Amino acid sequence: MTSVNWSDFGHMAPELLLGAAFIVLVVVDLLLPKRSNRQLTVGLIGGLTLASLLGALALVGIGMAGLEEEGVVSLFGDSYRIDGFSSAVKLLLLSGTAIVALLGLGEAGRDEAIQEKGEYFYLLLPAAIGAMMMASSGSLVTLYVGIELLSITSYVLVGLRRRSYASAEAAFKYVVTGGISSAFILFGMSYLYGVTGSIQLAEIGAALPEAVADFEALVYVGFGCLLAGLAVKIAAAPFHAWAPDVYQGAPGAIASFLAVVSKGAALALTFRLMYTTTLFGGSWMAPEVRDDLFFALLLLAAVSMLAGSLAALRQLNARRLLALSGVANAGYLLVPIGLYITSTHSNNAAELLFYLTAYMMMTLGAFAVLSAVSRSSGHEELKAFSGMYYRSPWLAVAMLVFIVSLAGLPISAGFFGKLFILLGAAGAKSYWIVAVMVLSSVISYYFYFGIARQMFMRSGGSLAAGRERIPTGVPIAVVIWLCAAGTIVLGLFPGLLMDGVDAVFSFSRDFRP
Repeated sequence: MTSVNWSDFGHMAPELLLGAAFIVLVVVDLLLPKRSNRQLTVGLIGGLTLASLLGALALVGIGMAGLEEEGVVSLFGDSYRIDGFSSAVKLLLLSGTAIVALLGLGEAGRDEAIQEKGEYFYLLLPAAIGAMMMASSGSLVTLYVGIELLSITSYVLVGLRRRSYASAEAAFKYVVTGGISSAFILFGMSYLYGVTGSIQLAEIGAALPEAVADFEALVYVGFGCLLAGLAVKIAAAPFHAWAPDVYQGAPGAIASFLAVVSKGAALALTFRLMYTTTLFGGSWMAPEVRDDLFFALLLLAAVSMLAGSLAALRQLNARRLLALSGVANAGYLLVPIGLYITSTHSNNAAELLFYLTAYMMMTLGAFAVLSAVSRSSGHEELKAFSGMYYRSPWLAVAMLVFIVSLAGLPISAGFFGKLFILLGAAGAKSYWIVAVMVLSSVISYYFYFGIARQMFMRSGGSLAAGRERIPTGVPIAVVIWLCAAGTIVLGLFPGLLMDGVDAVFSFSRDFRP
């Protein structure tokens, strides 16, 4: 056991701030009146939740500046690591959660099923803590605690519409698939602990050569179960069947949270798990075993890209289409993690974080536009976008920005994100995954531009004529234009983020024991 001092709590200030804010908001929600001005009360809780997330974001930024002097901060016997990679991921996850909270403020005021529920906002705080723990995990214990903290709060958030059959069905499916995922993760962890005798990721990596020599099959089973469980959290095919139903049944802001924050945290955890245990595997792990594990990641990526894109071709519901788009994008995001099969590609982390940032901007923006459109039309089918350019031209232009970025066309954040990953795969001589990426992107043009066709090439006749401009509300409008601006800026100046990640991240520093 290692002692804990006050400086350790200082390093964990962002997590502690969110934890304290969560407790305070729960008490506030209990003490404030339930019947009078309840919407105002929920708005206050939402505002305080947003302020807490922005405060934690600022503390992570301050901590990143201090890392240049202190280097990697290892807490609780290297169970919790604060380094360049975890800090960059936390900035991204907290930014995404803050945007989700802002989107929730716009949705809660118009959704009778959730407009009086303060937990719609303050449950985002423990979920964010769980996501941050996943990014900083240095042991199997903190890894699992982070996963469960994020998962359990997500189950509750998905089922907040208690009188909605779709929401109840979505929550039930999510709980069942999430429980199966957790079982696989625990099963894999038990095998790795059994063959290595340690729960620390670095120590597991150091013990793997001997473990592979004596228990090769059990090493495969352990990593296989872990990757299968994490694939459910990432919504990667063939473990993605829950995603369309859950995204459709959950409140809009919570669906966007699952699509961006939950997926991003699981990807960051997969990156840390695989590279901490195998990055310096020339002496740690048998090369053939290491290559098999990373090939499995690339295979998972390929199946996700093709399955997500092909399934979306016949999709007429916009929310389900975005869910299947997320499956395909999970494949793109897995490619940088799996490229170690042929080379220690030094830009893996930068490629992953750049495209994850781009994906966050374009996906949250698309969910915000869908929220406004579905509220105006009363449904979430693609035909709800019919004639949107003639009713709300600027809203249609913003959606077009997100569509262009999701499709990966120049000049957008999504284009450069896919381009960097594709060039990295080509440099690693994984030409087959390059071909799959290109094919998946070409297939996706059909369903992405189906939305654009509805907006700009369907005057709508009775669908659009005489109907009022689509209202958005201030919070949703801020989300839309913030995400649109971020998508455009990253498309025009991609080097800013890539150089920033390279400046704070180092494989040898962040992932060495």
